[in-house]
Amino acid sequence: MTQAASSKASRPGSGGARRLRRVLALDDFEAAARSFLPRPIFGYVSGGSETCATLRDNRAAFSEWAMLPQTLVDVSARSQKRSLFGIDYSSPFGISPVGFSALSAYRGDLVLAQSAQRAGIPMIMSGASLIRLEDVAAAAPGMWFQAYLPGDAETILAMLDRIEQAGIGTLVLTVDMPVVSNRENNLRNGFSAPLNPTPRLAWDGLVRPRWTFGTFLRTILRQGMPHFENSTVERGPAIVARNVARHMPNRDRLDWSHVDLIRRRWTGRFVLKGILTAGDALKARDRGVDGIIVSNHGGRQMDCLPSPLRVLPAIADAVGGRMPVMLDSGVRRGTDVLKALALGADFVFLGRPFIYAAAIAGEAGVAHAYRLLAEEIDRDMALLGITALSKLSGSHLMRIAGVPAPIQTHHAGVA
Repeated sequence: MTQAASSKASRPGSGGARRLRRVLALDDFEAAARSFLPRPIFGYVSGGSETCATLRDNRAAFSEWAMLPQTLVDVSARSQKRSLFGIDYSSPFGISPVGFSALSAYRGDLVLAQSAQRAGIPMIMSGASLIRLEDVAAAAPGMWFQAYLPGDAETILAMLDRIEQAGIGTLVLTVDMPVVSNRENNLRNGFSAPLNPTPRLAWDGLVRPRWTFGTFLRTILRQGMPHFENSTVERGPAIVARNVARHMPNRDRLDWSHVDLIRRRWTGRFVLKGILTAGDALKARDRGVDGIIVSNHGGRQMDCLPSPLRVLPAIADAVGGRMPVMLDSGVRRGTDVLKALALGADFVFLGRPFIYAAAIAGEAGVAHAYRLLAEEIDRDMALLGITALSKLSGSHLMRIAGVPAPIQTHHAGVA
Protein backbone atom coordinates (compact mmCIF):
# COMPACT_ATOMS: atom_id res chain seq x y z
CA MET A 1 0.00 0.00 0.00
CA THR A 2 1.34 3.44 -0.89
CA GLN A 3 1.70 6.18 1.67
CA ALA A 4 -1.17 8.12 0.10
CA ALA A 5 -3.39 5.07 0.08
CA SER A 6 -2.53 4.24 3.67
CA SER A 7 -3.27 7.79 4.74
CA LYS A 8 -6.61 7.75 2.96
CA ALA A 9 -7.50 4.39 4.45
CA SER A 10 -6.87 5.59 7.98
CA ARG A 11 -9.12 8.67 7.85
CA PRO A 12 -12.23 8.47 9.99
CA GLY A 13 -15.75 8.81 8.70
CA SER A 14 -18.27 11.27 10.09
CA GLY A 15 -18.71 9.03 13.14
CA GLY A 16 -15.02 9.37 13.95
CA ALA A 17 -15.22 13.15 13.59
CA ARG A 18 -18.19 13.26 15.97
CA ARG A 19 -16.33 11.15 18.51
CA LEU A 20 -13.34 13.49 18.38
CA ARG A 21 -15.50 16.48 19.25
CA ARG A 22 -16.19 14.82 22.59
CA VAL A 23 -12.49 14.17 23.27
CA LEU A 24 -11.22 17.09 25.33
CA ALA A 25 -8.24 15.38 27.03
CA LEU A 26 -6.13 12.27 26.47
CA ASP A 27 -8.07 10.33 29.10
CA ASP A 28 -11.21 10.75 26.99
CA PHE A 29 -9.63 8.57 24.29
CA GLU A 30 -9.60 5.64 26.70
CA ALA A 31 -13.32 5.92 27.36
CA ALA A 32 -14.04 6.16 23.64
CA ALA A 33 -11.79 3.19 22.89
CA ARG A 34 -13.49 1.08 25.54
CA SER A 35 -16.76 1.34 23.62
CA PHE A 36 -15.06 0.81 20.23
CA LEU A 37 -12.62 -2.05 20.79
CA PRO A 38 -13.61 -5.62 21.64
CA ARG A 39 -13.04 -6.44 25.28
CA PRO A 40 -9.97 -8.66 24.66
CA ILE A 41 -8.20 -6.01 22.54
CA PHE A 42 -9.04 -3.15 24.89
CA GLY A 43 -7.97 -5.22 27.88
CA TYR A 44 -4.65 -6.07 26.23
CA VAL A 45 -3.85 -2.40 25.64
CA SER A 46 -5.17 -0.98 28.90
CA GLY A 47 -4.15 -3.66 31.37
CA GLY A 48 -1.11 -4.37 33.49
CA SER A 49 0.42 -7.42 35.07
CA GLU A 50 -0.87 -9.26 38.14
CA THR A 51 -2.42 -6.80 40.63
CA CYS A 52 -1.73 -3.75 38.42
CA ALA A 53 0.14 -2.09 41.31
CA THR A 54 2.83 -0.82 38.93
CA LEU A 55 0.20 0.46 36.51
CA ARG A 56 -1.54 2.42 39.27
CA ASP A 57 1.67 3.90 40.64
CA ASN A 58 2.57 5.26 37.21
CA ARG A 59 -0.29 7.74 37.56
CA ALA A 60 -0.14 8.19 41.33
CA ALA A 61 3.44 9.46 41.23
CA PHE A 62 2.50 12.48 39.13
CA SER A 63 -0.19 13.53 41.61
CA GLU A 64 2.40 13.83 44.38
CA TRP A 65 3.94 16.92 42.83
CA ALA A 66 2.44 20.39 42.59
CA MET A 67 3.73 23.17 40.36
CA LEU A 68 4.86 26.62 41.54
CA PRO A 69 4.30 29.42 39.00
CA GLN A 70 6.24 32.61 38.60
CA THR A 71 3.92 35.54 37.87
CA LEU A 72 4.20 38.76 35.87
CA VAL A 73 6.48 37.21 33.28
CA ASP A 74 6.20 38.06 29.59
CA VAL A 75 5.47 34.62 28.11
CA SER A 76 4.26 35.75 24.70
CA ALA A 77 7.30 34.26 22.91
CA ARG A 78 7.14 30.77 24.45
CA SER A 79 8.21 27.65 22.55
CA GLN A 80 7.98 23.94 23.41
CA LYS A 81 10.42 22.78 20.75
CA ARG A 82 12.95 20.25 21.95
CA SER A 83 16.21 18.93 20.52
CA LEU A 84 17.02 15.24 20.92
CA PHE A 85 20.07 13.56 19.35
CA GLY A 86 20.61 16.75 17.37
CA ILE A 87 17.11 16.63 15.84
CA ASP A 88 14.63 19.41 16.52
CA TYR A 89 11.14 18.23 17.43
CA SER A 90 8.02 20.36 17.68
CA SER A 91 7.22 19.14 21.21
CA PRO A 92 9.06 17.31 24.02
CA PHE A 93 7.09 14.09 23.66
CA GLY A 94 6.79 11.16 21.26
CA ILE A 95 4.90 7.92 20.73
CA SER A 96 6.01 4.82 22.66
CA PRO A 97 6.10 1.38 21.03
CA VAL A 98 2.77 -0.47 21.30
CA GLY A 99 2.61 -4.14 20.33
CA PHE A 100 -0.18 -5.46 18.11
CA SER A 101 -1.02 -1.88 17.01
CA ALA A 102 -2.56 -3.16 13.78
CA LEU A 103 -5.09 -5.14 15.82
CA SER A 104 -6.30 -2.01 17.60
CA ALA A 105 -6.27 0.32 14.60
CA TYR A 106 -6.34 -0.42 10.90
CA ARG A 107 -2.69 -0.36 9.72
CA GLY A 108 -1.93 0.97 13.17
CA ASP A 109 1.87 1.22 12.92
CA LEU A 110 1.63 3.17 9.69
CA VAL A 111 -1.01 5.46 11.15
CA LEU A 112 1.11 6.23 14.21
CA ALA A 113 4.35 6.71 12.26
CA GLN A 114 2.88 8.95 9.59
CA SER A 115 0.93 11.01 12.12
CA ALA A 116 4.06 11.50 14.22
CA GLN A 117 6.03 12.58 11.17
CA ARG A 118 3.39 15.18 10.29
CA ALA A 119 3.33 16.46 13.86
CA GLY A 120 7.12 16.69 14.03
CA ILE A 121 7.61 14.22 16.90
CA PRO A 122 9.37 10.82 17.11
CA MET A 123 7.51 7.49 17.00
CA ILE A 124 8.98 4.18 18.17
CA MET A 125 7.71 1.15 16.26
CA SER A 126 7.28 -2.00 18.34
CA GLY A 127 9.12 -5.21 17.58
CA ALA A 128 5.82 -6.96 18.37
CA SER A 129 4.24 -5.33 15.33
CA LEU A 130 2.22 -6.82 12.49
CA ILE A 131 3.45 -4.63 9.61
CA ARG A 132 6.91 -4.97 8.05
CA LEU A 133 9.33 -2.43 9.47
CA GLU A 134 10.58 -1.74 5.94
CA ASP A 135 7.11 -0.57 4.89
CA VAL A 136 6.74 1.74 7.87
CA ALA A 137 10.28 3.14 7.51
CA ALA A 138 9.63 3.90 3.83
CA ALA A 139 6.34 5.64 4.59
CA ALA A 140 7.66 7.61 7.58
CA PRO A 141 11.44 8.13 7.43
CA GLY A 142 12.83 9.04 10.83
CA MET A 143 10.78 6.60 12.88
CA TRP A 144 12.62 4.62 15.55
CA PHE A 145 12.51 0.85 15.89
CA GLN A 146 12.26 -1.02 19.19
CA ALA A 147 13.62 -4.57 19.15
CA TYR A 148 13.13 -7.60 21.36
CA LEU A 149 16.37 -9.50 20.86
CA PRO A 150 17.47 -12.89 22.16
CA GLY A 151 20.81 -13.64 23.80
CA ASP A 152 22.17 -15.03 20.55
CA ALA A 153 24.88 -13.17 18.64
CA GLU A 154 24.05 -14.61 15.22
CA THR A 155 20.38 -13.66 15.48
CA ILE A 156 21.23 -10.20 16.82
CA LEU A 157 23.67 -9.40 14.00
CA ALA A 158 21.25 -10.60 11.33
CA MET A 159 18.49 -8.43 12.77
CA LEU A 160 20.79 -5.41 12.96
CA ASP A 161 21.55 -5.83 9.26
CA ARG A 162 17.85 -5.88 8.45
CA ILE A 163 17.11 -2.77 10.53
CA GLU A 164 20.05 -0.90 9.01
CA GLN A 165 19.05 -1.83 5.46
CA ALA A 166 15.58 -0.41 6.15
CA GLY A 167 17.21 2.98 6.74
CA ILE A 168 16.34 3.21 10.41
CA GLY A 169 18.68 5.48 12.35
CA THR A 170 17.60 4.89 15.96
CA LEU A 171 17.50 1.44 17.51
CA VAL A 172 15.74 0.97 20.85
CA LEU A 173 16.51 -2.23 22.74
CA THR A 174 13.95 -3.17 25.35
CA VAL A 175 15.78 -4.70 28.33
CA ASP A 176 12.99 -5.36 30.83
CA MET A 177 11.43 -8.39 29.14
CA PRO A 178 13.63 -11.47 29.62
CA VAL A 179 10.39 -13.40 30.03
CA VAL A 180 6.76 -12.53 29.39
CA SER A 181 5.14 -11.30 32.58
CA ASN A 182 2.16 -12.81 34.34
CA ARG A 183 -0.58 -11.10 32.36
CA GLU A 184 -3.46 -12.98 33.89
CA ASN A 185 -5.72 -10.01 33.17
CA ASN A 186 -5.32 -10.69 29.45
CA LEU A 187 -6.69 -14.19 29.96
CA ARG A 188 -9.58 -12.87 32.03
CA ASN A 189 -10.46 -10.53 29.17
CA GLY A 190 -10.19 -13.29 26.57
CA PHE A 191 -6.90 -12.19 24.97
CA SER A 192 -4.11 -14.67 24.27
CA ALA A 193 -1.11 -15.07 21.98
CA PRO A 194 -1.78 -16.89 19.78
CA LEU A 195 -5.27 -15.52 19.36
CA ASN A 196 -7.73 -18.27 20.09
CA PRO A 197 -10.87 -17.95 17.89
CA THR A 198 -13.31 -18.96 20.62
CA PRO A 199 -17.08 -18.29 20.63
CA ARG A 200 -16.43 -15.62 23.26
CA LEU A 201 -13.96 -13.84 20.98
CA ALA A 202 -16.46 -14.02 18.12
CA TRP A 203 -19.15 -12.53 20.34
CA ASP A 204 -16.85 -9.73 21.48
CA GLY A 205 -16.30 -8.90 17.81
CA LEU A 206 -20.00 -9.01 16.95
CA VAL A 207 -20.90 -6.48 19.64
CA ARG A 208 -18.20 -4.12 18.31
CA PRO A 209 -19.09 -4.11 14.60
CA ARG A 210 -17.22 -0.90 13.77
CA TRP A 211 -13.96 -2.52 14.83
CA THR A 212 -14.84 -5.90 13.32
CA PHE A 213 -15.59 -4.50 9.87
CA GLY A 214 -13.39 -1.40 9.89
CA THR A 215 -10.25 -2.94 11.36
CA PHE A 216 -10.18 -6.74 11.58
CA LEU A 217 -12.07 -7.90 8.48
CA ARG A 218 -10.68 -4.99 6.48
CA THR A 219 -7.18 -6.18 7.37
CA ILE A 220 -7.95 -9.80 6.47
CA LEU A 221 -9.44 -8.85 3.11
CA ARG A 222 -6.70 -6.41 2.10
CA GLN A 223 -3.53 -7.71 3.77
CA GLY A 224 -4.40 -11.25 4.81
CA MET A 225 -4.00 -12.79 8.25
CA PRO A 226 -1.60 -10.66 10.34
CA HIS A 227 1.80 -12.16 11.10
CA PHE A 228 4.59 -11.21 13.46
CA GLU A 229 6.74 -9.39 10.94
CA ASN A 230 9.67 -7.96 12.88
CA SER A 231 10.77 -10.27 15.67
CA THR A 232 13.46 -11.88 13.52
CA VAL A 233 14.87 -11.56 10.03
CA GLU A 234 12.38 -14.06 8.66
CA ARG A 235 8.65 -13.49 8.70
CA GLY A 236 7.17 -14.84 11.91
CA PRO A 237 4.06 -16.92 12.42
CA ALA A 238 0.49 -15.72 12.04
CA ILE A 239 -1.17 -14.34 15.17
CA VAL A 240 -3.32 -17.49 15.34
CA ALA A 241 -0.40 -19.92 14.92
CA ARG A 242 0.27 -22.36 17.74
CA ASN A 243 4.05 -21.84 17.61
CA VAL A 244 3.91 -18.14 18.54
CA ALA A 245 5.41 -18.78 21.97
CA ARG A 246 8.42 -20.53 20.42
CA HIS A 247 9.07 -17.80 17.88
CA MET A 248 11.47 -15.76 20.03
CA PRO A 249 13.33 -17.97 22.53
CA ASN A 250 16.38 -17.16 24.65
CA ARG A 251 15.45 -13.63 25.64
CA ASP A 252 16.46 -14.58 29.17
CA ARG A 253 20.06 -14.98 27.96
CA LEU A 254 20.38 -11.36 26.88
CA ASP A 255 23.00 -9.54 28.98
CA TRP A 256 25.44 -6.62 28.92
CA SER A 257 27.83 -8.51 26.62
CA HIS A 258 25.13 -8.35 23.94
CA VAL A 259 24.78 -4.61 24.51
CA ASP A 260 28.53 -4.37 23.83
CA LEU A 261 28.08 -6.45 20.69
CA ILE A 262 25.29 -4.21 19.42
CA ARG A 263 27.29 -1.08 20.19
CA ARG A 264 30.27 -2.37 18.21
CA ARG A 265 28.13 -3.30 15.21
CA TRP A 266 25.41 -0.66 15.21
CA THR A 267 26.55 2.70 13.86
CA GLY A 268 23.28 4.53 14.43
CA ARG A 269 21.77 5.91 17.62
CA PHE A 270 21.37 3.25 20.30
CA VAL A 271 18.84 3.55 23.15
CA LEU A 272 18.06 1.18 26.02
CA LYS A 273 14.44 1.11 27.20
CA GLY A 274 13.43 -0.26 30.59
CA ILE A 275 16.09 1.25 32.88
CA LEU A 276 14.96 1.85 36.48
CA THR A 277 18.21 2.21 38.47
CA ALA A 278 21.10 4.64 38.44
CA GLY A 279 23.51 1.69 38.33
CA ASP A 280 22.10 0.39 35.07
CA ALA A 281 22.02 3.91 33.65
CA LEU A 282 25.74 4.30 34.38
CA LYS A 283 26.51 0.91 32.79
CA ALA A 284 24.67 2.02 29.66
CA ARG A 285 26.52 5.33 29.55
CA ASP A 286 29.92 3.71 30.06
CA ARG A 287 29.23 1.25 27.22
CA GLY A 288 28.56 4.02 24.73
CA VAL A 289 24.78 3.78 24.66
CA ASP A 290 23.40 7.04 23.27
CA GLY A 291 20.34 7.36 25.50
CA ILE A 292 18.05 5.59 27.92
CA ILE A 293 14.30 5.45 28.47
CA VAL A 294 13.37 5.21 32.14
CA SER A 295 10.38 2.88 31.96
CA ASN A 296 8.57 0.02 33.67
CA HIS A 297 6.92 -1.10 30.42
CA GLY A 298 3.75 0.80 31.25
CA GLY A 299 3.06 -1.50 34.17
CA ARG A 300 2.96 -4.53 31.90
CA GLN A 301 6.00 -6.45 33.12
CA MET A 302 7.00 -6.94 36.76
CA ASP A 303 4.32 -5.91 39.22
CA CYS A 304 5.10 -3.71 42.27
CA LEU A 305 7.77 -1.66 40.49
CA PRO A 306 8.05 2.08 41.20
CA SER A 307 6.84 4.64 38.73
CA PRO A 308 9.68 5.86 36.49
CA LEU A 309 8.98 9.36 37.80
CA ARG A 310 10.08 8.27 41.28
CA VAL A 311 13.50 7.03 40.18
CA LEU A 312 14.05 9.65 37.49
CA PRO A 313 15.86 12.29 39.62
CA ALA A 314 18.49 9.83 40.87
CA ILE A 315 19.08 8.47 37.37
CA ALA A 316 19.34 11.92 35.78
CA ASP A 317 21.71 13.05 38.52
CA ALA A 318 23.92 9.97 38.07
CA VAL A 319 24.13 10.39 34.30
CA GLY A 320 24.95 14.06 34.75
CA GLY A 321 23.77 15.29 31.36
CA ARG A 322 26.15 13.05 29.41
CA MET A 323 23.35 11.37 27.47
CA PRO A 324 19.61 11.96 27.01
CA VAL A 325 17.39 10.53 29.73
CA MET A 326 13.87 9.88 28.46
CA LEU A 327 10.79 8.64 30.33
CA ASP A 328 7.59 6.80 29.61
CA SER A 329 4.78 5.19 31.62
CA GLY A 330 1.85 7.16 33.03
CA VAL A 331 2.12 10.48 31.17
CA ARG A 332 -1.34 11.87 30.35
CA ARG A 333 -1.35 15.67 30.79
CA GLY A 334 0.76 18.65 29.86
CA THR A 335 1.61 19.13 33.52
CA ASP A 336 2.88 15.52 33.61
CA VAL A 337 5.29 16.32 30.79
CA LEU A 338 6.54 19.45 32.55
CA LYS A 339 6.95 17.62 35.86
CA ALA A 340 9.03 14.91 34.19
CA LEU A 341 11.22 17.49 32.47
CA ALA A 342 11.71 19.43 35.70
CA LEU A 343 12.75 16.23 37.49
CA GLY A 344 15.45 15.44 34.96
CA ALA A 345 13.94 14.00 31.77
CA ASP A 346 15.01 15.35 28.41
CA PHE A 347 11.99 13.88 26.62
CA VAL A 348 8.90 11.78 27.39
CA PHE A 349 6.93 9.14 25.49
CA LEU A 350 3.29 8.02 25.62
CA GLY A 351 1.76 4.84 24.23
CA ARG A 352 -1.81 3.99 25.20
CA PRO A 353 -3.48 7.37 24.45
CA PHE A 354 -2.10 7.41 20.92
CA ILE A 355 -3.17 3.85 20.11
CA TYR A 356 -6.65 4.61 21.45
CA ALA A 357 -6.73 7.69 19.24
CA ALA A 358 -5.63 5.71 16.18
CA ALA A 359 -8.23 3.04 16.91
CA ILE A 360 -11.24 5.33 17.01
CA ALA A 361 -10.27 7.87 14.34
CA GLY A 362 -7.09 6.93 12.45
CA GLU A 363 -4.61 9.67 11.63
CA ALA A 364 -7.15 12.35 12.53
CA GLY A 365 -7.38 10.83 16.00
CA VAL A 366 -3.61 10.79 16.50
CA ALA A 367 -3.36 14.37 15.24
CA HIS A 368 -6.08 15.38 17.70
CA ALA A 369 -4.22 13.65 20.54
CA TYR A 370 -1.04 15.49 19.62
CA ARG A 371 -2.83 18.85 19.52
CA LEU A 372 -4.49 18.31 22.89
CA LEU A 373 -1.21 17.54 24.64
CA ALA A 374 0.78 20.23 22.82
CA GLU A 375 -1.85 22.84 23.63
CA GLU A 376 -1.82 21.81 27.29
CA ILE A 377 1.96 22.17 27.41
CA ASP A 378 1.78 25.59 25.75
CA ARG A 379 -0.93 26.76 28.15
CA ASP A 380 0.85 25.33 31.19
CA MET A 381 4.12 27.00 30.22
CA ALA A 382 2.35 30.35 30.10
CA LEU A 383 0.66 29.75 33.45
CA LEU A 384 3.95 28.57 34.96
CA GLY A 385 5.77 31.67 33.72
CA ILE A 386 8.34 30.15 31.37
CA THR A 387 9.05 30.71 27.68
CA ALA A 388 11.36 27.73 27.05
CA LEU A 389 11.52 24.22 28.44
CA SER A 390 15.17 24.75 29.37
CA LYS A 391 13.97 27.19 32.02
CA LEU A 392 12.24 24.43 33.98
CA SER A 393 13.91 23.51 37.26
CA GLY A 394 13.19 22.09 40.68
CA SER A 395 12.07 25.54 41.79
CA HIS A 396 8.87 24.96 39.81
CA LEU A 397 7.94 21.88 41.85
CA MET A 398 6.65 21.24 45.34
CA ARG A 399 6.25 17.80 46.91
CA ILE A 400 2.72 17.47 48.33
CA ALA A 401 2.43 13.75 49.18
CA GLY A 402 4.48 10.69 49.88
CA VAL A 403 8.06 10.47 51.12
CA PRO A 404 10.07 13.66 50.47
CA ALA A 405 12.57 13.32 47.66
CA PRO A 406 15.37 15.60 46.46
CA ILE A 407 14.37 17.95 43.68
CA GLN A 408 16.70 17.85 40.72
CA THR A 409 17.63 21.10 39.04
CA HIS A 410 17.25 20.10 35.42
CA HIS A 411 20.09 20.64 33.02
CA ALA A 412 19.35 22.49 29.81
CA GLY A 413 19.03 19.33 27.74
CA VAL A 414 21.24 17.04 25.75
CA ALA A 415 21.35 17.42 21.99
